[in-house]
Amino acid sequence: MLSTRALSACKQAARNVSVLGSVRSKHTVPDLDYDYNELEPVISAKIMQLHHDKHHATYVANLNAAEEKLLAAQAKGDVAAQVALQPAINFNGGGHVNHSIFWKNLIGEKNGGGQLPAGRLQSAIEQQYGSLGALTTAVNAKTAGIFGSGWGWLTFNKALGRLDVITTANQDMPSSVGHVPLLGVDAWEHAYYLDYNNVKAEYFKNIWRVVNWKDVAKRYDDAVAEHNSAK
Repeated sequence: MLSTRALSACKQAARNVSVLGSVRSKHTVPDLDYDYNELEPVISAKIMQLHHDKHHATYVANLNAAEEKLLAAQAKGDVAAQVALQPAINFNGGGHVNHSIFWKNLIGEKNGGGQLPAGRLQSAIEQQYGSLGALTTAVNAKTAGIFGSGWGWLTFNKALGRLDVITTANQDMPSSVGHVPLLGVDAWEHAYYLDYNNVKAEYFKNIWRVVNWKDVAKRYDDAVAEHNSAK
């Protein structure tokens, strides 16, 4: 027998998908704002092309397929099928959302990568962590502790109203635990293995050279504004 929570979850998902009905547009892989070689030597053009064009595209294709099946199950009133589709929607939807953030979080060193601008985010980092270096150390340490695949995150913790450092397993999203994602570090092997082999600590160390802190700062400002407006 399906639990009340499972029934509620699948009904909500069905409502979310059915809002657009037959005119629902399919999800697509967002274009990069830069060339594949923009992040070299930190991340090679080959990895960027494979990661963006193959891995992200697979999440999107699987998400679209799962949502089409969900619509069909809803039309038939097949609640069991709707529940069974939730893991695929959560996993591939998370993969799509997380990667869409990841691409925006990055920029080449020659275009400002790794440079934290003065502003509210810088002040918050220094107040909570002491320095940017201390923050990167905290994120790297937590991300290195992921068992298997997942993501390291700098987030805005909505419950506490401040920055936080968390990890999520597989393609789980920070929003699932009440956090607003600001900066994600993809700790899946496909994100680094061709360049760093099994020395992922070097990947974690180097990726900060290509962080687009302007993008992260805007996400922080937006999260704070939304948090303050809800008070």
